[in-house]
Amino acid sequence: MSGGLAIVPAAALLVSANACAELITGTDADAQLPFWEWRAPGMSLRLVQRLPDQSRAFFLARGFSRADVELIAQACVFQTVFKNLSPPAAPAVIEYDLRDWVAQAGGQARGMKTREDWAEVWAERGVPQSARIAFEWALYPTHQTYHAGDYNWGMSVFDLAPGDSFDLVIHWNQGGERHTATLAGMRCAPDEDATAEATP
Repeated sequence: MSGGLAIVPAAALLVSANACAELITGTDADAQLPFWEWRAPGMSLRLVQRLPDQSRAFFLARGFSRADVELIAQACVFQTVFKNLSPPAAPAVIEYDLRDWVAQAGGQARGMKTREDWAEVWAERGVPQSARIAFEWALYPTHQTYHAGDYNWGMSVFDLAPGDSFDLVIHWNQGGERHTATLAGMRCAPDEDATAEATP
C-alpha cells in the first residue's frame, strides 16, 4: 500500500446501515501523484492523477497531432482502477455506467467525457483510424460488468481544466442493488508546462 494515506469519512453512501465504506487519499507509490480510492464491501475504485505532460507524450507516440493531443492534455485525465473484491464464497456481480457519474465543480454538475463522446470529436477532426483505436483502448470502458475477482483499468476524462477541484458522484449496481458514493475533494493535476511558460 502506498504511503501518505489519509482516511476521510464517507461523504455519501446509499447502502445498508451495517456496511463499512471509506474514502482513502494519498500519494500513489508508482505514479508519485495524488490518488482517491473508494473502498466498500466487495469493491474498490481508485483514481490517480495523470499529468497533462503524460497525456501529451502518450498520445503523441500513438499518432495524434500536437493540436489534438492538447485537447486531451487540457481535459483532466485520471488513471482509473475498478475491482470486484467479492469473495468466491459470496460472489456479487458489479456493473457501472460512466454516463451515470457526475463531476460537481464550481456549482455545476457535468458528465464525464466517454469513449463515445471522443469518437465524435476525432471523427470531426479527421484523426487517423489507428490513433482513434489506440485512444479507445486507452480509455476506461463506458460500461462494464465485473464478476468476483474481475478488475480493469484505463484513463478517465472529466472534461475539467488542469488544477480544477471537484466532487465525483459515482453509481454502481452490486448484487442487484444500486449504490451511490461521493468522492469529495478531488483535483485535476496541474499543467506544469503551462505554469513554467507563465513564469518569467
